[in-house]
Order: sequence, then C-alpha cells, then structure tokens
Amino acid sequence: MPETKPRLNVLLAGPRGFCAGVDRAIKIVEEALKRHGAPVYVRHEIVHNRFVVENLERLGAVFVEELSEIPDNGRPVVFSAHGVPKSVPAEAAGRQMFALDATCPLVSKVHRESERHHARGRHILLIGHAGHPEVIGTMGQLPEGSVTLVEDAAQAETVQPPAGEPLAFTTQTTLSVDDTADIIAILQRRFPDLVAPAKEDICYATTNRQAAVKAIAARGAELVIVVGAPNSSNSVRLAEVARRAGAARSLLVQRGAALDPSIADGCTTIGLTAGASAPEVLVEEVLAKLATRFELAVEEVVVAEEKVVFRLPPALAAE
Repeated sequence: MPETKPRLNVLLAGPRGFCAGVDRAIKIVEEALKRHGAPVYVRHEIVHNRFVVENLERLGAVFVEELSEIPDNGRPVVFSAHGVPKSVPAEAAGRQMFALDATCPLVSKVHRESERHHARGRHILLIGHAGHPEVIGTMGQLPEGSVTLVEDAAQAETVQPPAGEPLAFTTQTTLSVDDTADIIAILQRRFPDLVAPAKEDICYATTNRQAAVKAIAARGAELVIVVGAPNSSNSVRLAEVARRAGAARSLLVQRGAALDPSIADGCTTIGLTAGASAPEVLVEEVLAKLATRFELAVEEVVVAEEKVVFRLPPALAAE
C-alpha cells in the first residue's frame, strides 16, 4: 500500500497577493506593449517581483535603473508603481520622451500631501525605510532639506527637525501598521503640534494583508509562509507581523520551486499569504509543492473584501 501522507491544515490569508496599484502598473506595461510594440522601457522594477518582471521581459519590456540608459528612439518609458522624484519626469520631458506614469495613486496621494504641507511652511517627518524607491520618490517631490526621514522608534526619540518650523508627518504606504503607530505616538508626544495626514498613508492593501496574517496566526498557525520578494517592503513586513502575532516561525519565499516542504514537518497548521506584488499563481505553486509531502486541508480566512480598481492613464485608456 502507498504510504499515507501526513495531514497539514493550511490557512490561506485573504486578502493576499496583487493590490489595485500593482495590477494597474502591470497593465500599463502590458497595454503599452500591445499598442506600441516592443521595446517598452521601464525605469526600475515595475513592482518588486522577479516573476512579474521576467514575464514582462518576455513580452518585450526592457528594465533600466536610469533614463540615461534609454536611447532617444521615441519608445515609451514607464515609471514604476513606487513613484519617482520630480527630477525623473522633468528629465523625460527635457528629452521629449513618451512617458507613462505607473505610480500607485495612493503613493501619489502622499506626494501631493507632502507638497501641500511644504506650501504651508511645514517641515515633513517621513516615516519609512532609507533607500526604498517609494521613500526616494516621496523625498524627491520637495527641495532638499524639506524632509527628515524617521526609520524606527529609536530615531523617533532622537530626531531633531529644524528648530522653529511647524511639523507634519507622512508615511511610506507599505509599513508595519503596528510599528508605524508606535513611531507616530512617540513623535506626537515629542511634538504635540505635529500635523497628521487627513487620511492614513499606509494603504488599504497593506493594512488588510497584515490583518489577515494576524487572523491566521491567532488561529494557531505554527508557521506562516509569505510569498514575496526580499526587496518587497510589504512582503517582508508580513513575515514580521506573523511572528509578532504569535506564529512560531515565518518564512519568505519567492515561489514554490524555492520551498523545501519539509519546513512544515511536525506542524499541524500553517498559514500562507502573498505580498501585494506577488501573483496568485505563485501561491498555487507553493500549495502544489506542499502537496508533494502532505495531505492538505486548505481553508481561506478572509478579513476584508477588496473592490478597489484604479484607472489606466488617459494615454492608455480604452478608445
């Protein structure tokens, strides 16, 4: 008789995977390729997921880090979902490039908010991670020295913004909800007149995915597997949230091929989710890999329904 596989309960987080901003960004590249043919240039990874990037490369997208790498051949150039400093569209305009902006509208909201604070004479405390493209883009909306980056609670306790200037804060959209709340509380204690955003900057998708991970950890998941890239801020945060919410272990994997299913040996219940830039096919890959070793009982744990859709830029809207 064939050997019986051990049973493994898999709690599948919902929502998980693509958010509206990522979906829109990918569609912008795909639609540009359909209308204008290859190549279509993309500045920076359109979203932080190698599977997505490689699929678009096969269709004819060419990824570059700077506009200087793109020849003056009239081909479209797309700015990534993370947003770019103002110097980038200015350079594109100076070279008369056909530019398409795939910046997530919720990141653009932070940009406009920062500009309004600056126009009212406020110095901005930006809560985020140094070097992340979204942070670089947000800081690049304003003159140098207008924004001070605060990365963690320790920096919040010691940061010294310019004396005598009124203050406001904004945040990167993909942070840990709990960590950010702690940082904001410290800043508000130190600077009682600190102006907050009209609406929270952490996006709905980040908030919902973290809430879903907390829910599966609360259901007794001993291990939480997060499908996502190591340079994806929201995916890394999901792994952190899982551990803090009670999971003994969490693991970030890029796809099923990278997973050793024996990682779940000895577990009764595990959780599975995906960052906002990871497609559902990669979740299915992980389930298939686990099924080679276990008899899976999959249950979806849904904490929110997402119906947000963002329109394509006018240059690509349906004719």
